[in-house]
Amino acid sequence: MQRAGASDAVQTTLTLPFDLRQKARLKAQLDNGETVGLMLERGQILRGGDKLCAENGWVIEVIPAQEQVSTVVSDDSLLLSRICYHLGNRHVPLQIDAGWCRYQHDHVLDDMVRGLGGVVRCEEAPFEPEPGAYTSHATHSHSH
Repeated sequence: MQRAGASDAVQTTLTLPFDLRQKARLKAQLDNGETVGLMLERGQILRGGDKLCAENGWVIEVIPAQEQVSTVVSDDSLLLSRICYHLGNRHVPLQIDAGWCRYQHDHVLDDMVRGLGGVVRCEEAPFEPEPGAYTSHATHSHSH
């Protein structure tokens, strides 16, 4: 499959959790029930809203699945920064937004966050972590 253009009309969707959106080779079931084989360039992560063009010409939109996550919400930006630092120091994929961060649920990490003074909410939500600093999705002004 190739990536489709952002303005291409969508024929169906593919809902996947983050762990499967990282795979270059994957057999998956489209949301319409049909089976598809994904063969993507290695190192690419499918993000919510990405569009793929199937061999039959269909455009498939990627939807992030609801999955079990831990969300930390705080009005204290210093505390939230410290929590993000300690999670990142453990190489935990982390979704960060204004006033909150989210990671795939892990009770050991939840305990660490609570020990730092954070409040953890376990919930079902889409998970879209930050791309790594050295991935092609990261913003970077020149190549090496």
